[in-house]
Amino acid sequence: MKHSIKYLLFSGLLALLAFPVYADGDGKDMFNPITTGVTTLNIAPDARGGSMGDLGVATDPDVNSQYWNPSKYAFAFSSAGFSVSYTPWLRKLVNDINLAYAAGYWKFGGNDLQALSASLRYFSLGSVPTYDVSGALQNTVNPYEMALDLGYSRKLSSTFSMGVVFRFVYSDMGFGGLSSAEDMSGAAAFAADISGYQTVYPIIGRSECQFSWGFNISNIGSKVSYDGGTNSSFLPTNLRLGFSFLFPIYDYNTLSINFDANKLLVPAAPRQSDYTYIDGDGYEQYDTEAYNQAKEDFNNTGSISGIFKSFSDAPGGFKEELQEIYFSTGLEYSYNRRFFVRAGYYYENKYKGNRQYATFGAGFSLNVFSLDAAYVLATAQSSPLDQTMRFTLSFDMDGIKDLIGRRRR
Repeated sequence: MKHSIKYLLFSGLLALLAFPVYADGDGKDMFNPITTGVTTLNIAPDARGGSMGDLGVATDPDVNSQYWNPSKYAFAFSSAGFSVSYTPWLRKLVNDINLAYAAGYWKFGGNDLQALSASLRYFSLGSVPTYDVSGALQNTVNPYEMALDLGYSRKLSSTFSMGVVFRFVYSDMGFGGLSSAEDMSGAAAFAADISGYQTVYPIIGRSECQFSWGFNISNIGSKVSYDGGTNSSFLPTNLRLGFSFLFPIYDYNTLSINFDANKLLVPAAPRQSDYTYIDGDGYEQYDTEAYNQAKEDFNNTGSISGIFKSFSDAPGGFKEELQEIYFSTGLEYSYNRRFFVRAGYYYENKYKGNRQYATFGAGFSLNVFSLDAAYVLATAQSSPLDQTMRFTLSFDMDGIKDLIGRRRR
């Protein structure tokens, strides 16, 4: 029977997508990241959020709020807009992996209270050649993951809104192209997001400022399985909380300070190293029976029960639960809402993935469109995320209408 050695490399690449850098050798026994299926759902797709340390749950509404916090659309300044984003991914390792993303919204009803939104993300893992045990080319597969979203948001008061998103997820890892994986296929799942956003305008000194906070519980849904349900993985259900404080620093100049905190609402998979005992001769032994039972219980855990279990299941107790929280902080300078400079930092505990990087970006906005770019500078040693760039082009439908109207006159 033929086997694919390339598949092993591909599996390792998937691990890099979720946890690019591993902890030092002296902490290998403490390294315990949360593993999920369809990890690409939690990759920030747009340049604005990506340039501020991958945050956006409480920043000013923009066209790409569908990913960060769809309830922000109810407070959007324009009645409609759409955007396209492109991210070459892991360019330090390969040159054909990328994330393409499109999003849009429409405020309807004439009372500035509600909005419909949609987005499409497509993550391509390029072309993966497969080989048999003799080294002969067997096949070429083109794995990908995609998600299609539809959302609705509404103001519940003059300062607070909520939103909901329904998502279809499909992951095709190319197993169908491997003769050693004849029973494997693509995996589909359905998920939903629930979010909220509040913004107020306090007067501090003589200046009117803006304070916002928000939350988004994303990817609440079914498990994914590539083998008909024999083995299944949790979607990357995520809780995101954050705030934003914007204040004027001079005429036409503003600065916002932003912060997001995230936690995967997914239980930790059991590790064999956590099921040991000392035998009568003083030697450490694995408790295989207890470990197998723990794996069975984990596989039988449902998506909703897994959310609640994720708050108290870490082997290291409350201390390790705190390590599962990762943070983003960012600044955004704006001149007359036309020119923007941004910077941020992303931190994840070294025992939970060790993704740590600084981000930078800039953008400009006209009445019709805006263009943003972001750049990642990794601070963790040998991170494959280093030098990642993102690009976003957005269009304001109100601006387009005004432009067309002026030309007709």
